[in-house]
Order: sequence, then C-alpha cells, then structure tokens
Amino acid sequence: MGVRKFKPVTPGTRHKIIGTFDDLTASKPEKSLLAPLKKSGGRNNEGKMTIRYIGGGHKRMYRIVDFKREKDGIQATVKTIEYDPNRSARIALVVYDDGEKRYIIAPNGLKVGQKINSGTGIAPEIGNALFLSEIPLGTVVHNIELHPGQGAVMARSAGTYAQLIAREGKYAIIKLPSGETRMVLITCKATIGTVSNADHSLEQHGKAGRKRWLGRRPRNRGVVMNPVDHPMGGGEGRASGGHPRSRKGIPAKGYKTRNPKKNSKKFILERRKK
Repeated sequence: MGVRKFKPVTPGTRHKIIGTFDDLTASKPEKSLLAPLKKSGGRNNEGKMTIRYIGGGHKRMYRIVDFKREKDGIQATVKTIEYDPNRSARIALVVYDDGEKRYIIAPNGLKVGQKINSGTGIAPEIGNALFLSEIPLGTVVHNIELHPGQGAVMARSAGTYAQLIAREGKYAIIKLPSGETRMVLITCKATIGTVSNADHSLEQHGKAGRKRWLGRRPRNRGVVMNPVDHPMGGGEGRASGGHPRSRKGIPAKGYKTRNPKKNSKKFILERRKK
C-alpha cells in the first residue's frame, strides 16, 4: 500500500495524490456476489430533486459484503484482495470449506491464502470474528455489531479501528474511532485488526472532474446566495452572512443535534471529541 504523488505536468496532476493499488490481487470481481446499483440523481419517486449536488458519476455494481460473519465453525481461505468502488476500504474474497464464496472487509495485514474463522473458541488473530466476551482486553478491533446478529455497523471505513477497553457484566466498553466510549453487549461480534487502506486519508483528487466521477456535482456556498435562498445570503459586496447555519436555519459548528432523551444515551460513557 501507499500513495503516489504526480509531477505537475498538467493542472489536474499538480495536486493529485492517489493510492498505489499494489495491495490488490484481482482486477475483476466475483460475478455471483454482484448486485445492480441504481442511482437516483437526488430525485424522489416523483422526479423532484430532494437532495442537491448529486448526479452523474461512473456506473457501479454493488459488492455484497458479509457483515454478519455467521458461518461459525467453518474455516475460510482468502482468495483475493479487491477494490470496491462503494467504500474506502479494500474487500477480500474468501472461500469457505463447504465451497461458499463471500466478500468481507479486508483488515490490514490479511494475505491471500490465509485461513480465517468466526465463532467461539478461536484464536484472536487478524481477520477472525469473535464475540466481545472472548476478545482479550486492549485488542484492536473493527466491524463491530451494535445489536447481536445485526451485522457490523461501527469501524468499517479505511484505516479505522476501535479498542476493547473493559468488560462489566453483560457489557463490553469500547473506545470508537470518533473518541466516543460506549457500552456494547458482549454477545455482539467484532473482527480482529484494523481496516485496510489506511492511506486513503492522504489522497487528493487534484481536479473537480475526479469528484464528478464519484457522482458529486458542484456545491455552492450559502453566503453567495440571495437572502431568499439561504439564511446566510445577501449583503453588499462580499459580506459574509451572520452565523454559520444550514438552509433550514439549523446552526452549524458546535451545535448539538442529538436528542438528549434518546434511549441509547445511557450506553454512551463519553461523548465523541468536538
């Protein structure tokens, strides 16, 4: 892995920094694990634009990723490490001993030919999915479930990881990538290791067109609009408008939007860093 910086031969390559893709071992995905991915262009069922700044982009197929890892007791062998256009992390194609193929989020250090397992009574090695009750304290994990059997919902993007800090009764205490510390049931599963492609955060598009390939249209700022279009619009000359806020008037930069009466509040021991 790593990134490569381009010589400023053109304006588009002057600031361009992209991944090397040297960790990939296959160029074509497994056909049986593909599904069509329809784009809305930000329009609803009436064809009306409900979300701005979305449209275009390269056509994609969705890779069906196994976030549940419920095939306990059956060993799997890593066949390939592949690129996934729908996420920042790399994915790995694994073949189970019974012949079934599945995609998983590839952890950092996972190699082709490596054996992985899931379930109870297995070693806490990279790529193995265990219950939080069986993972040693201090272990770095990713792909964490929030409810037993739900499938992984936390620490899934490139380079992220969480740490198992402690266990109290039927709950495990986990420090998440955001800095939040929360309690999760010990019957939830997590995968050992850090998510792959950690250098993703160092990449730079270099030109606006690369953003268009991802399906993102130009976004104009609220301060350049008229008062009728945005709370921050208007003013003589280049006057910026008031306090930062959304088009609907919700303040930004430090304003708490989370409901203080939310049921899950009792499971959060320490809020995320600002």
